[in-house]
Amino acid sequence: MRIALYQPDIPQNTGTLLRFCACLNVEAHIIEPAGFPVSDRHFRRAGMDYLDQITIVRHDSWPKFEQWRKDADCRVILLTTKGVTPYLEQRYHPTDVLLLGRESAGVPDEVAAGADARVVIPMQAGMRSLNVAMAAALVVGEALRQTRQG
Repeated sequence: MRIALYQPDIPQNTGTLLRFCACLNVEAHIIEPAGFPVSDRHFRRAGMDYLDQITIVRHDSWPKFEQWRKDADCRVILLTTKGVTPYLEQRYHPTDVLLLGRESAGVPDEVAAGADARVVIPMQAGMRSLNVAMAAALVVGEALRQTRQG
């Protein structure tokens, strides 16, 4: 299982997600450009010393990520408020990449169109979205439940 962050723009959320990936042994990818320098103190503080326990794969752009994904032969599952499949109804594979958009803007239409599936977290009417780290925790938890034994 992998998480990919599309042009993340809040360092604290990115640090939290990378700490999450380290703790659950989930591969992390960052699709550039990020909206902050990786050395940002908030990013390091949120990730704590866990950032030394994870390999972060960086992609210079969406096209370069897409090329990597094709070479790796894996599906991209986009978490989006515009998704049609509730995340609990999606069938996950161990090699899936769960793609999270920018906190401020999600992903552009071309990126959404490139996803193999678009999942949504059902919420109460009138609510816009969850924090990106909270959304990732829900969906990754379900994906790992489906794909890991033990």
